[in-house]
Amino acid sequence: MTTQYFNAPSGRRLAFAATAPARQPLTFVWLSGFRSDMSGIKACAVQAWARTQGCGFLSFDYAGHGLSSEAFEHCTLSTWRQDTLEAIDALTDGPLVLVGSSMGGWLALLAALVRPERCAGLVLIAPAPDFTERLFEHSLNPQQRATLHTQGHCEMPSEYGDSYMLTRALIDDAKQWKILGTAIAFEGPVRILQGMADEDVPWLHAQQLVGCLTETNVVLTLVRDGDHRLSRTQDIQRLLDTCHEVAAEVSQQIPE
Repeated sequence: MTTQYFNAPSGRRLAFAATAPARQPLTFVWLSGFRSDMSGIKACAVQAWARTQGCGFLSFDYAGHGLSSEAFEHCTLSTWRQDTLEAIDALTDGPLVLVGSSMGGWLALLAALVRPERCAGLVLIAPAPDFTERLFEHSLNPQQRATLHTQGHCEMPSEYGDSYMLTRALIDDAKQWKILGTAIAFEGPVRILQGMADEDVPWLHAQQLVGCLTETNVVLTLVRDGDHRLSRTQDIQRLLDTCHEVAAEVSQQIPE
């Protein structure tokens, strides 16, 4: 699928890939994780699956990610939330199933809360709502904590690529978007896939999310030997099977 570019109302230039619905009115929207992009193996697998099903598909790179504009260290969760809403509003029509991985799961939930008329279902992979406070801040060592406080940023190593700059602005901004510990009102099927060997987002984090959702049609699937990425062949197949299940449930509710 050819990469295109979208000049968002925010002024940011976002890279995206999209196909319109063909045989079904549903569109699946892929929301990547922190410092990930739309070229990942899971995103591409969902994209190919949606095409075979006749569903629409949208993936895009947040500002500071992949092929989109802006420097990563100048962005916050508010930036990426706005990117998500502007991309959905401008590049899709009709009912949506949001498929969010890690931070993308948090953004999917935030989008569903303000676009309930558009979001018909959620598929969340190792969702990480509130990760900046509950996971990041607790993982900082004393030196990183001091540097973040005095300089406003600190360099962070990553197991998934180059080191990156973590900013105090990102941590502080994200506080306004916390959702765990309160009722998360969403109507529609929710499916959560979570590895129990995930060292980045503990499986108990997903369990707490389940307790916050008001929807009863929620299924949490724990993969005992699954890591954070859940990108093995069997993990990808489980993801596609889950998308198929949600598509079938949502399609029954869509007026012809």
